[in-house]
Amino acid sequence: MEIFEKARPILGELTKNGYEAYFVGGCVRDKLLDRKIGDIDIATSALPEEVMSIFPKTVPTGLQHGTVLVIQNGEPYEITTFRTESTYHDYRRPSEVTFVKSIEEDLKRRDFTMNAIALTTRNEIIDPYNGAIDIKDGLIRSVGEAEERFHEDALRMLRGVRFVSQLDFRLHEETFQAIKSNKNLIEKIAIERISIEIEKLLMGKSPKKGIELLIQTGLINHLPSLENCTDQFVTLLGLPIQSLKTIEEIWALILFKCKFDNPEQFLRDWKMSNSRIKQIIKIYNLLNESKIKWSNSKLYQVGLADAIKYERLQCVNGHIDANEFNMDLLKDLYNKLPIYSKSDLCISGNNLLEWSQLKGGPWLKEVLSEIEFHIVENQLENNQLAVKEWFINWLRK
Repeated sequence: MEIFEKARPILGELTKNGYEAYFVGGCVRDKLLDRKIGDIDIATSALPEEVMSIFPKTVPTGLQHGTVLVIQNGEPYEITTFRTESTYHDYRRPSEVTFVKSIEEDLKRRDFTMNAIALTTRNEIIDPYNGAIDIKDGLIRSVGEAEERFHEDALRMLRGVRFVSQLDFRLHEETFQAIKSNKNLIEKIAIERISIEIEKLLMGKSPKKGIELLIQTGLINHLPSLENCTDQFVTLLGLPIQSLKTIEEIWALILFKCKFDNPEQFLRDWKMSNSRIKQIIKIYNLLNESKIKWSNSKLYQVGLADAIKYERLQCVNGHIDANEFNMDLLKDLYNKLPIYSKSDLCISGNNLLEWSQLKGGPWLKEVLSEIEFHIVENQLENNQLAVKEWFINWLRK
């Protein structure tokens, strides 16, 4: 069922009880773009407690901001009372929210015209800022005064640049100039918020346009540890980075191009988890090796997923021709490996201790690694009889 159709009964229930209700924001924008819709947002004249009295299953997720989560047929829908916002503190959050009765007043507080459109249950558009025209023209324009919008919430500057990448749009000149003039305000925003926007930008349809705007507006010089990386980011514009499939590949490429003294610390500055840092650094270290020839042992050590990421990055960097990258060949080589991890070995250290009657020590780990290597390279069968025979010969040396 179409996502709006599933949510339409929510609007119907609100209007039946005498309130106004509309689809708003990104879901309306994406519907007009014929783009996949994520979350459905609903705005209503009903106050939060009135919304909660109408629907049997609700979660008061943000009552102070007028937001209630309604659960309908197992699906969550965020419903927010029409509101205005004033006296923003820390360039991010409003210190005061006032509920209003007009959808037009509510739309006035939104960031960009394309996100300031409401849709009725009868698919009628309420569009006081001509957002539908801007969508048709591929234009990202601030609602009202751009400088005012960015002083209310500095993250909107990065959101605008991110939308350029995701939608393959362009910034309205006034919006562009306002970002350029207020770029330093992005330092007021939590890195976790910045990171979400940057990753969406890098994984967008037109990442080069987004990166170009980071450079042109000067935002890049106010992002964590990137203040001296403009020239390196310029080199990214000449690479087919849109062919990369994961954000980890893109971060590894940024590390490779920027040549940070401490790549791990750079990723920590971006508040990444330890597991994520480990994954990115592994790909980055592979990039710093001379061209890898995939032996059984090397592919076993690296793993298929990271080997594919490495090869893709080599293509992007121009170190190998894209036609040379044969993923099927790599997969075939990996699928023919006799084992995929230590846990696949037919023996353990206890077997070696039993067969040798020796005490444990550093030798045990060394021999297990040697056995593992020989099995991976198809120089030894992965069965106990063959391994025991090899081990007895090793003891005799």
